[in-house]
Amino acid sequence: MLDKLKQIEARYIELEKQLSDGGIYSDPPKAAKLLKEQKELQPYAQAARDIESCLAREKEALSLIDGRDPEMRELAREELSDARAQLEKLYAGARILLLPKDPNDDKNVILEIRGGAGGEEAALFAGALLRMYTMYAERRRWKLEILNLNETELGGIKEASAMIEGHGAYARLKYESGVHRVQRVPDTEASGRIHTSTVTVAVLPEAEEVDIEINPADLKVDTFRSGGAGGQHVNKTESAIRITHVPSGVVVECQDERSQHKNRDRAMKILRSKLLEAKVVEQEQALAKERKSQVGTGDRNERIRTYNFPQGRMSDHRINLTLYKLNAIVDGDLDETIDALASAAQAEQLTADGE
Repeated sequence: MLDKLKQIEARYIELEKQLSDGGIYSDPPKAAKLLKEQKELQPYAQAARDIESCLAREKEALSLIDGRDPEMRELAREELSDARAQLEKLYAGARILLLPKDPNDDKNVILEIRGGAGGEEAALFAGALLRMYTMYAERRRWKLEILNLNETELGGIKEASAMIEGHGAYARLKYESGVHRVQRVPDTEASGRIHTSTVTVAVLPEAEEVDIEINPADLKVDTFRSGGAGGQHVNKTESAIRITHVPSGVVVECQDERSQHKNRDRAMKILRSKLLEAKVVEQEQALAKERKSQVGTGDRNERIRTYNFPQGRMSDHRINLTLYKLNAIVDGDLDETIDALASAAQAEQLTADGE
């Protein structure tokens, strides 16, 4: 493990030398690429240095234990115990650091939200989840842009898609894929009876053109007028776009922009991401290999979380996590939940790696 870290540290030192030469900045793209690589390698270089420093402490303490001074021997034993405890922590952190990274982690995200079982109440909760992710994106200083929005008469959402741009967006949000269940008393319920509804969330890494090649001949493109409940989302011109990928049967729509050209570009982004996801799943099934980068299966039919409003709690069923801070969570306070899911995913990866 230390050898791997030292190899990375050597590359980090090499980058430091290159970047200390002022001439490198005459080529901004190259300098930016090297700076990005240096930033990515910094945690590995630091881990190598911390472990080497701790090993030196351990070696020094061992040499003092054999000395004649009883008081010095006792101090050396304490130092040795402390150094070895610290080493254990450093090695544990290094094992996580060296786990294979999901190549999509740094990508932007296509977020899709659809009301499921529960009619209008499901649509209203779909709107609440869109608001939750919008507020979470604001906390992370990511950019969220609505791509498609199909609203109901009462202000709910039948379906919505959004682009979220920001460093590590997919790494954080990939754990949100699945069925979200809500238990609450709807505003329209006179008897005070609790209703249970579901909303499906899909999180896709944004696919670039180099990731997936699409033959234009395989596409069927339709234009239509934007629908919705009224207001700003109604368009009197046929600027909305529906694209069907004929070989796979995948259909995407985008109608939030006034410009047909912009809607087409956005629809193509969604289509590429959907086809890339399908390609990845197909490859993994062919290899008979379960994906380990995400807690649970990530299946959109899998119930992953319950939001119980009468009790003010959120329960994530994949890791048996229950938090009694529901109001804060639906206001975008998702870090505690996502951190716990990421830690569980790392533990699962470590176990698989050990096996």
